Amino acid sequence: MADTFKVACVQSSATPDMDASVAQCADLARKARNDGADLICLPEYFASLEVIDSLLISQPFPEDQHRALDQCRDLARELGAWLLLGSLAIREADGKVANRSFLLNGAGEITARYDKIHLFDVDLGGGESYRESATIRPGDRAVLADTPWGRLGMTICYDIRFPHLYHDLAQAGADFLASPAAFTRTTGQAHWEVLQRARAIETGCFVFAPSQYGDHGLGRESHGHSLIVDPWGRVLADAGEGPGFVLAEIDTTAIAEARRKIPALQHVRPLAKPELSEPEESPTKLQIA
Repeated sequence: MADTFKVACVQSSATPDMDASVAQCADLARKARNDGADLICLPEYFASLEVIDSLLISQPFPEDQHRALDQCRDLARELGAWLLLGSLAIREADGKVANRSFLLNGAGEITARYDKIHLFDVDLGGGESYRESATIRPGDRAVLADTPWGRLGMTICYDIRFPHLYHDLAQAGADFLASPAAFTRTTGQAHWEVLQRARAIETGCFVFAPSQYGDHGLGRESHGHSLIVDPWGRVLADAGEGPGFVLAEIDTTAIAEARRKIPALQHVRPLAKPELSEPEESPTKLQIA
């Protein structure tokens, strides 16, 4: 297993035009590969982003018929590189839709799949509201995948707010954590970087966080700022705003070094569920007549 490799996080702005959206990412992936990237990570919904989430249900693309997946498998073979497909909307046999991430090897083979567990149902004020659960069925299992450089824990976007998932992945052997997203500008400006850095620090893992950027219409904006973060919480690369990619050399020895300095994963203790503490009764004072 190599101690070093190069990872790229692609930053794009998808539209409902699937072929154009995939072509944008493929062009950036080729440029990243030319710059030496061994693993290329794409954002959540990189192939097609509907302004209205409920429109996802109208796209009947089972996994075995999804042309974006087929195009990306061809791209992985062309580049001879590993690709993390941030997510695609996948229609399942029962008609439900999964927000599914795929990991492809350099032969274009699917080595792992992950369905987003935590769904973005929020009201941010000012008329900005999201109900991902209206169209997406949540996943129910965490996924860890082997790569030539170590183990990758797969997550998607809103998952980043649930640290127990990342802790469990690290305890199971994750060296790297993937956090592809289409993070809103409202939440991204406040929380994006600090959450990615926190997950890296808590687990002693590298975090790869490719994100969408820009105005998608009808008030939906993505934050951008795709990040690569090291196990000490340092930001190795920040894509800012606009199309492109960021690239960083990953030194896997930094994982053991961070965990040696702060062995938090070894210090976890089982706890009973919190209980409300009842105030003790004050002792009765001696009454003197």
